[in-house]
Amino acid sequence: MLPDANAKRMKNPSQSAVRVVDGAYHDVMAWDSRIEPWLDRYPALRAIGHTPLVRVDLFRAELPGVEVFAKMECLNPGGSLKDRPVLRMVVGALADGRLQPGKTILDSSSGNAGIAYAMVGRMIGVPVEIVIPDNASAERKKRLRAHGARLVVTDALSGYDEALREVSRRARANPDRYFFCDQYSNDDNWRAHYETTAEEILDQTGGRLTHVVAGVGTGGTITGLGRRLKEYDPHIRVVCVLPEAFPGVEGLKPLGRAGDIVPAILDEKIIDERIPITVDETYAMCQRLAALGFFVGQSSGAYLAGVEHIARRERAGRFVTLFNDLGERYFSTRLWD
Repeated sequence: MLPDANAKRMKNPSQSAVRVVDGAYHDVMAWDSRIEPWLDRYPALRAIGHTPLVRVDLFRAELPGVEVFAKMECLNPGGSLKDRPVLRMVVGALADGRLQPGKTILDSSSGNAGIAYAMVGRMIGVPVEIVIPDNASAERKKRLRAHGARLVVTDALSGYDEALREVSRRARANPDRYFFCDQYSNDDNWRAHYETTAEEILDQTGGRLTHVVAGVGTGGTITGLGRRLKEYDPHIRVVCVLPEAFPGVEGLKPLGRAGDIVPAILDEKIIDERIPITVDETYAMCQRLAALGFFVGQSSGAYLAGVEHIARRERAGRFVTLFNDLGERYFSTRLWD
């Protein structure tokens, strides 16, 4: 039996609120007290979050005991779920004085977080520099440049970990020039998902879910979701999708090899199961989703492929996953060939 949502919410109430503006009621995201004044100063930032949770009926005919829902993070203004943690990391650093006037925001990214940094940085008037692997899609690079970000490109054959090494070298060499946001070890990353994404999922499902399926880029999403959802109900299963190392899935980090860098913020204790997913499965799932009207990117396809693996084995359950970004971001890759 699924838990009684109302009783659980009384123990762990959402911090969401309602604000009256010009006589109308508006949902307010559950940011902490450091963040709120900056959201008032830059109201366009309030477009981040409160994404819909949509039912995905891809397996319904074959698996009538399975319900699947996707959080439409691709509808954030930067086009991905990375808007949430980047907003909290950047504005939190402004609020407590770590990001000083005259400094440049520096981080590495496979694309989506970089776009969020560039968008937020341009909005608040802070320059942004992103270290990005050369195999990131051309569409992502164009969006980054459109917001005025400076790109430092690393060799694709050296893998995404080379971008991590290069950004660390730059931060150490010029500490007075950069504010190194370091999304791989920044606790504001996972806290954004703990405070907002997970709370929205609990609100939108009434607390009724059996599995959440996600993956690891920086570790922030799965850590934040897993901690909050298991705090609410320890029986919720947290499933982690693991991509192939090469050619890889943009936005997801391989973790199977001995030399792979494990994000510092990743809480592996909250992961109940790991599901290997191939690139071919990922691409095929994106094509299937497009036929349903969900035109989403590679990591979203990988997540739903992970859902299918578990759903076909269990034959029952209420699954929640995330559609991280839009398919248009991958026209230059072989995803839509």
